Amino acid sequence: MNNIELFKRSRLASQQMAMISDETIREVLLDVAEKMVLEYKKILEANEEDLARMDKSNPKYDRLLLNKDRIEAIAADMKNVAGLPSPLGKVLHESVRPNGMKLTKVSVPFGVIGIIYEARPNVTFDVFALCLKSGNACLLKGGSDAYETNKVAVEIIREVLAKHLLDENSIVLLPADREAASELLTATSYVDLIIPRGSQALIDFVRENATVPVIETGAGICHTYFHSSGDVTKGAQIIHNAKTRRPSVCNSLDALLVDESRLSDLPELCSSLAEADVEVFADEKAFSALENSYPEKLLHKAEENHFGTEFLALKMAIKTVSSFHEAFSHISTYSSKHSECIVAEDKKAIELFQKMVDAAAVYANVSTAFTDGAQFGLGAEIGISTQKLHARGPMALAELTSYKWLVEGDGVIREK
Repeated sequence: MNNIELFKRSRLASQQMAMISDETIREVLLDVAEKMVLEYKKILEANEEDLARMDKSNPKYDRLLLNKDRIEAIAADMKNVAGLPSPLGKVLHESVRPNGMKLTKVSVPFGVIGIIYEARPNVTFDVFALCLKSGNACLLKGGSDAYETNKVAVEIIREVLAKHLLDENSIVLLPADREAASELLTATSYVDLIIPRGSQALIDFVRENATVPVIETGAGICHTYFHSSGDVTKGAQIIHNAKTRRPSVCNSLDALLVDESRLSDLPELCSSLAEADVEVFADEKAFSALENSYPEKLLHKAEENHFGTEFLALKMAIKTVSSFHEAFSHISTYSSKHSECIVAEDKKAIELFQKMVDAAAVYANVSTAFTDGAQFGLGAEIGISTQKLHARGPMALAELTSYKWLVEGDGVIREK
């Protein structure tokens, strides 16, 4: 079957989804969550096939890797989505004009959402849950790295859809080739929105080649600024958590900025990083502050290219700054506008940081690891938007809807 036929089927499925009750959607999501846990071995067998083709040193390896605990966590997120209120049919505005015409602005699905993503099989389940709950059909273009895992995931989902007598084409997995990606990006007659999830190179490719509207879910180049008033204990915990919890994800810490007046605290701030084998690329002053305490094999002098790099691994840059404004300038230059953090006790510095820093999520004394739809209480996420049109930050149910105006009257006509 060619890709255009798949697009057509997805469009037809989306038109029928408006008739599915929220109760049925809830039952489908709960059944999928249960089935994926029951059939976890089948998923892991496919995942092992994909993993066997990837070098373990590849930063994508951890994102591709599934195990029973991760599958259960994905299923738990799906159950959370199932229990959330429907985002559809919400009255966003209502008024009656002087001529008696009633206007009602209500939330509606986009229709068909195309997702282009790399080696992240969890995205397959998350996207389906959020799209079904928000009344959208989804066209999935996963990377070849995760094709076998994605194929089994979609098979499991489609079996549940068939059990509930729903159109299986509400989720479609496209071939893993470039032709499918190119056709998806230009399928303006069938697709309403494209959301890319992956590297900056992938996002750039989608933005530059799509004629379908795109919401960018950007790469995460995340900073933590240890201010002159920062608490060392809090700072060490936040830095360690943001860097080591899952270094391969987009909310992981990439660069620590440390106030020059607090360089003597740098060994303590970084001590637990050494225990986790984090490679550090430090500027001259930070290197001098660490060279007698940080393991020699893990400590390197920073080069310009280390700043503004999304490492996706146990690697981190350190920059010494002389003032708040130098820290702000550095973040403005190198940030991807994903997640930025300040560690400070000075309330004015925190307020200034929150006002001035341009990012989807701005933290004060909290690890950037929390930029996540589930952690924000959204159930799950379809991506982290780093742009400003329509959606910003973790995108969940509300962000997968548009709206339309319902206009009612009793023979109202417009005079000249």
